[in-house]
Amino acid sequence: MDIKHAKDYLYWLYYQYLLITCCYVLEPWEQSMFHTIFITVFAMVVYTAYVFIPIHIHLALEFFSQLFGDQRESTVAIMK
Repeated sequence: MDIKHAKDYLYWLYYQYLLITCCYVLEPWEQSMFHTIFITVFAMVVYTAYVFIPIHIHLALEFFSQLFGDQRESTVAIMK
């Protein structure tokens, strides 16, 4: 892929973004405010997912391993 084609593709993606969000009807200062708010919210969602999803996956794996897979601990406790 050459540089011109990649540049045209990025312009096309940005144009699609403007059409989907209806930003093309906004004034320039409104567009910049909308983009700033959108990027801020997107960054907060990505950060929250980065911080909390691994914790929840770890807790879910612990729960299901105790529920289904880790039978040795429970049988040892009964035998003592």
